[in-house]
Amino acid sequence: MSEEEKKETNETAKVPSSRLARTAKFGSLVGGQSARWAATSAINRLRSDERAEEATQARAYELADQLVKQLGQMKGAAMKIGQVLSTVDFEIIPEGDREGFKERLAELRDNAPQVSFKEMKKVIEGDFGERLEDVFATFNEEPIAAASIGQVYRATTHDGEEVAVKVQYPGVAEAVETDMRNVQMLVPLLKRLAPGVDAKALLSELRERIAEELDYELEAANQRQIARAYRGHPFILVPAIYGSLSTRRVLVSEYVPGQSFAAMKERSEEERDRAGEIAFRFFFGLLQRERLALGDPHPGNYIFCDDGRVCFLDFGLLRRVPEDYLEGERALARSVIEGDAEQTHYWLAELGYLPEPDEFHPERVLEQLQTAGEWYFTTGYRRLSPEYVRGAIEIGSSPRSPHYDYMRKQTLPPEALLMRRMEGLLFSVLGELRAGGDWGRLALEYFADEPPSTELGEGDAQFFAARA
Repeated sequence: MSEEEKKETNETAKVPSSRLARTAKFGSLVGGQSARWAATSAINRLRSDERAEEATQARAYELADQLVKQLGQMKGAAMKIGQVLSTVDFEIIPEGDREGFKERLAELRDNAPQVSFKEMKKVIEGDFGERLEDVFATFNEEPIAAASIGQVYRATTHDGEEVAVKVQYPGVAEAVETDMRNVQMLVPLLKRLAPGVDAKALLSELRERIAEELDYELEAANQRQIARAYRGHPFILVPAIYGSLSTRRVLVSEYVPGQSFAAMKERSEEERDRAGEIAFRFFFGLLQRERLALGDPHPGNYIFCDDGRVCFLDFGLLRRVPEDYLEGERALARSVIEGDAEQTHYWLAELGYLPEPDEFHPERVLEQLQTAGEWYFTTGYRRLSPEYVRGAIEIGSSPRSPHYDYMRKQTLPPEALLMRRMEGLLFSVLGELRAGGDWGRLALEYFADEPPSTELGEGDAQFFAARA
């Protein structure tokens, strides 16, 4: 490693936690990029269309690089904000470049900078009040995963059991507290890049969810509840929690060996279809049965076991949906599937999506949702792909959509933020898997209580019937 690389590694191994340092980074990021965008827009008026498009593309990727670098080094809430932004459609960026822009932001999810083991060890020993070797028999210093607020290591207990140990970055809790105060600074930048997004509502909900995600004891309780609900399931696995070895900043769970998402993408159609259906059933089933919306169904949170089960990870970004609100969402979905425009309009207004209901025509909002959610609002076999997902997103949310004028006037209720995020990320995951299935028929099982439509569905139903 060169001296320059060592210096960069040492810099990313520290989470800037002082209020002044983090506020300065936010201010520099927002102010500098806003000024550059304004300058580019002004100069573009004097350029040819071709040169203006090239300049806008260059500015977009420069912004993505800066977001990845600065938010990634800050970690905590700042990094999580960057992850969420990777799912937003940025209207000001040329349509042909938006996916590349969002892929750069998505690197915050998949390639989180690592904090040195020396610093992470201090967190573990500080929470336990003991030396690391007194808590674990063996501990691999190389992390097996790195995310926005912590890293995951492989270890062995003194009872000889293999475990996964998630450790929170030192100083990240204090850093997040500062980020929550500074997050409003991002609103002007978001409005510039995505005028149709209710940035304040999105960031407000994110603020609440991230505050909960910092509490590993709360995450342990969430995971324990979900693991208990799926204990003994024929094809779904949630790792067991080691409560006696878990603290506010250290979460210890069962280590589950298996293949990564990237490896599963290379498997046969039959295996990918099965994995895709299991993922669909897990997230929609958890929402309908437990009223839990999981916000991070991204590729890093799956392990594909050799025995055919799929293991699901990360239960920090989660919302418990009120029963009456969830029933309203189910009624909305049924009205869209049945083609009932009046009921679709009624439930959109009732749930908070239409700030001024009289401004929205029932037939148009029905058509809008049928178009945006075609993949699971209509029955029939459909093999998904990244190209299909991109096309659906473009038709459903881009400025070229015939419903764009409506979308700009609609809002996203806080109660629905993680549900929509879950659906969108799951849709992208299924597309990356190139998974095939009758997604509309599967959805009817959860929206309309229809009987199982596949062999996996029958196994799932028998499992929960036996537990009941």
